[in-house]
Amino acid sequence: MTPMRFITARLMRDEDLLATLSVPQPDLLATLAGKTVALVGNARALTNSRHGQDIDAHDVVVRVNLAPMPYVESHGARTDWLGLAVRLPGRDRARIEPGRILWMSHKRKRLDYLSARSKGFYLHPLDDYEALKDQLGAQPTTGAMLIELLLRSDLARLDLYGFDFFASQSLTGSRSAEQVPHDFSAEAAWVEDLLNTDPRLSLHRPHN
Repeated sequence: MTPMRFITARLMRDEDLLATLSVPQPDLLATLAGKTVALVGNARALTNSRHGQDIDAHDVVVRVNLAPMPYVESHGARTDWLGLAVRLPGRDRARIEPGRILWMSHKRKRLDYLSARSKGFYLHPLDDYEALKDQLGAQPTTGAMLIELLLRSDLARLDLYGFDFFASQSLTGSRSAEQVPHDFSAEAAWVEDLLNTDPRLSLHRPHN
C-alpha cells in the first residue's frame, strides 16, 4: 500500500483496507502458544522495583505506548511487542526498537505509515475494543486491551508488571486519574476477577 492510499484509507475510515496491513489475530496469538509473557505497564511505582531481570527472562516482553525504561534493574531492556495507542516519535522508536507493533487504539487517525508497514504489524479490531469498553463501562486503557488480547492465546503464563491502576500515576505524563477517560477502579476489579479465574495470570504488585 502506498503512503497516499494509506492516508486516504485512514481519513475515510476504510477499516477493511487498513485491516489488509495487519497480521490476522489468530496468527498473532498462535505465536504465543506455550510461552511466558511479561506485560509491562507504565506505573511510576515500577521504578522502585528490581523486576528487570525477571521481565527480560520471559519468552515475550510486551510494553505499552512510549514504554519508558528508566532503569534496566526495574524495567528490563527488551521489547518484543509494543502495544500502541499514541503516535510513536522517531526517537522513541529508535530507543524502544520493538520487534512488532500492535495498534490497539480505536483512533486510526493517529496510526502512522511506518508503524503500519512494519514487520508483523497488528491492527486491533474495533469490535474487540467496543466489547471491552462495554464491559468496563469506560474507554479501556491500552494495558487492559493487551491483557484481554494476550489471554485469548494459549500462552503458558502472563505476568503483569507496572500495573497499579494509576495509584502512582504514569511515567509518561503528569495527568491525574480524573483527567483521563478511563475507569481505573473498574479495571482493577476486572483484573482481580481474572486473577481469580485464570491461573496463567499473575500481577506483580508494586510492593512485591
